[in-house]
Amino acid sequence: MNIAVIYDSKTNNTAKCAGWIAEGAGKVEGVDARTFSIGETDVEWVRGCDAVIVGSPTYMAEMTADMHTWLEREAPKLNLAGKLGGAFATEQYVHGGGERAISSILTFMMVYGMMVYSGGGSKGRPVIHLGPVGMSTAIDEYRTLFEVYGQRMADQVSCRR
Repeated sequence: MNIAVIYDSKTNNTAKCAGWIAEGAGKVEGVDARTFSIGETDVEWVRGCDAVIVGSPTYMAEMTADMHTWLEREAPKLNLAGKLGGAFATEQYVHGGGERAISSILTFMMVYGMMVYSGGGSKGRPVIHLGPVGMSTAIDEYRTLFEVYGQRMADQVSCRR
């Protein structure tokens, strides 16, 4: 089972979180999780994935313009329909718009025919409602949150088989 974690990153914080998600997913037997920046996405590999997780820093309480453009122009080339989808974000400030950015990414995914998942409260703590959000001012403190999210996504992919 393959999982792609695709991200935009301006200061490397979102890239770090993508790596942690892939590490968490890789803890599930039989899962190969790889990370790609939006400019270096391996289209053929992603097309064969069972799940795609997308992340963005927040800017003006929303995903970045680069991520928005990528979702409009490049994501349709990935044959996303039927795949499991998830989203994550980083932000500089408490209530900086991370949940809103995630919600926007998830909307794109649903329009493309993906099934979205986060685990919500069903998996206990940490509760991850829409997707994990990390504060860039203390990003390393969120490592476990992102790893747990990755593992939950991989577990869900395993359940679909």
